[in-house]
Amino acid sequence: QVQLVESGGGLVQPGGSLTLSCAASGSLFNINTMGWYRQVPGKERELVARSISGGKTDYADSAKGRFTISRGNTRNTVYLEMNSLKAEDTAVYYCNRRQLGMDYWGKGTLVTVSS
Repeated sequence: QVQLVESGGGLVQPGGSLTLSCAASGSLFNINTMGWYRQVPGKERELVARSISGGKTDYADSAKGRFTISRGNTRNTVYLEMNSLKAEDTAVYYCNRRQLGMDYWGKGTLVTVSS
C-alpha cells in the first residue's frame, strides 16, 4: 500500500502564489509517476501536472507558464508551485502516484482563490 499526504492548501488572493506538497510512504517502487489533479463540484477530476521518473513533466494547458511541478531529493515527495493564481484555479487538489499499474490518491487539499 501507498499513502499520500498533501499539505499547503488554503486561501489566496488572485495573482498570489501557493505551493502544495505531497509526501509518499509505504511500498514505493522506483519507477513511478507523481502528479497533481484537481476537481470542482460537478466536474470530473482533471490533470494539473505530473512528474514521471526519469525527469519528464506534463502540464495541463491551464497550468503551463504558471505552475511548476518538482520532486524532492528522495523523489518520493512532489511539489506544485502555483503562481498568478486565478479564481478558476479554486478546487480540491489531489496528489496522485502511479506505480506498477496502480493509482494511489491523497485525501485532497482545498485551494481557494478569492479576494
